[in-house]
Amino acid sequence: MGSPAGAPAKRARCEGPRGPGSDPRLWDTERLCQHLSRCGVGDPSLLRRFRESGFTGRMLLDLPACAPELIRFCCPAERLEVLVFNDPIHGHIKFHPLLIRIIDTPQFQRLRYIKQLGGTYFVFPGASHNRFEHSLGVGHLAGCLVRSLKERQPDLDITQRDILCVEIAGLCHDLGHGPFSHMFDGRFIPRTRPDLKWKHETASVQMFEYLITSNKLEEVMKSYGLVLEEDMLFIKEQIGGPIDETACVESWPYRGRPKEKSFLYEIVANKENGIDVDKWDYFARDCHHLGIPNNFDYKRLLVFTRVCEVENQKHICIRDKEVGNLYEMFHTRNCLHWRAYQHKTGNIIEIMITEAFQKADKFWDKEVSGGKKYWISTAMEDMEAYTKLTDSIYLEILHSSSQDLEEAREILRRVERRELYKFLGETRHKSKKEIVKVIDILPESIANSKPKKDPPDVELKAENFIIDVVNMDYGMKEQNPIDKVHFYCKADPSKAVKITKEQVSSLLPIIFMEQVVRVYYKSQDPNIISAAKQYFVQWCMQNDFTKPQSPVFIDLQRFWDLGLIFFLLNLRVSCLSFQNGKQK
Repeated sequence: MGSPAGAPAKRARCEGPRGPGSDPRLWDTERLCQHLSRCGVGDPSLLRRFRESGFTGRMLLDLPACAPELIRFCCPAERLEVLVFNDPIHGHIKFHPLLIRIIDTPQFQRLRYIKQLGGTYFVFPGASHNRFEHSLGVGHLAGCLVRSLKERQPDLDITQRDILCVEIAGLCHDLGHGPFSHMFDGRFIPRTRPDLKWKHETASVQMFEYLITSNKLEEVMKSYGLVLEEDMLFIKEQIGGPIDETACVESWPYRGRPKEKSFLYEIVANKENGIDVDKWDYFARDCHHLGIPNNFDYKRLLVFTRVCEVENQKHICIRDKEVGNLYEMFHTRNCLHWRAYQHKTGNIIEIMITEAFQKADKFWDKEVSGGKKYWISTAMEDMEAYTKLTDSIYLEILHSSSQDLEEAREILRRVERRELYKFLGETRHKSKKEIVKVIDILPESIANSKPKKDPPDVELKAENFIIDVVNMDYGMKEQNPIDKVHFYCKADPSKAVKITKEQVSSLLPIIFMEQVVRVYYKSQDPNIISAAKQYFVQWCMQNDFTKPQSPVFIDLQRFWDLGLIFFLLNLRVSCLSFQNGKQK
């Protein structure tokens, strides 16, 4: 930089200002540049790049973690390049080069071939979006939130490493989804392997590990300043929760980041109250593609979030005036479940696809490099095999000519021809009693509920009744998730407070969970379906369930009353006509 001979000695003696606030870790960009200029390293082009990139004293002292970032901005030839995606929800979004390296892998590209809403696409023609674009959106929003917290509260000590790890976790949180998304871990696995306690988050952690190792990205991660063992652990903990299940509940269960940074675990997958960027993206994205209005505004929450300490732990808190926006968020979630995610036709299509996959399970096998073969239900045991498992198996079965797949193929043909199992109606238990534990005996129970008066002369089989128990809630079963949210006030932003439902409005719900029982029957015969409906009504009457709600149900009493009224009206018209004719 053209310094005089005596400059090194002068530079060695240079010190920052004394007194309060002289800690270099607290220096902002401008104060850092002033200090470097006083110490004789104030090359104008270097300081300009420091100001453009927003380097702070904390970043310089966080070496070697930030060394690659520092070198890239100091050397014009090594400018940090980013890739821009034009997203229909968030507009033009930029990603760090490390995230681009992750995106450009077979394991991440696999998400292009997994429908975000599974069987819902068979009902809503616009719901054709995939896990790929949702994952990009969550990675983007995760970066937006953590950066806004860093800018708003520099004392939180959020480093560039933290930001990068949170963005990666958001990007990779759904790597473990199987074919048709939640159909796979919510229907298929529980039916084929009922003793297996498995969820897609577990596979996401395993797939992320496999993505990094199989694509040899360890050195790339190190080159961007990540501490491999510590930061890999932090990323996996954000996706799947604490790695060490035996950790004491009262102590800090995470090992990727200390307790002082507990708030970082509430950004991608918030186990505390369910308010996280994952929901923010899929609310906006799903509403856009479904054609359903979205009244929840996540952009306001980005502005009105900050971190407060609560019982010796730091939590993300929301401004008190945004409590109504949060209720709208959970109301939006509930509406999406009612109108789309748990649509009665979409659900029976997923049930039929699940049956087809069950029948094709042992005949669909993928061989991995070690020579071992995996079925649909065991593919998640090996990430190489699981990488090959996407929605494409639907078409593989449908277009196959194998005799072994004939039963599975016929079920999918019925889906294609819209010859679906018939919906008999839905009901709720009057006492709100949970019935999940007795769901296996419900088909037999309904098949034995023969109407006592004018029983139909049709034989019904228990195996043809399909029972679908749907849980509707605000995300925390019977609890109000807002009760778990911490708020802050304008008068004292550092203090966390609680806001009760009664303080918000008397028009808010008092019950936050309900269970709906839907019944279908495997037949296209109108006589059999009519008989099955009568059996279902009889069963509801005998077991203290509400009258089934279905647009195809006919209330015979009302039908009789209506017919009698029409008969009397016609009789009166005839009498009047006769009288008029006689008078003429």
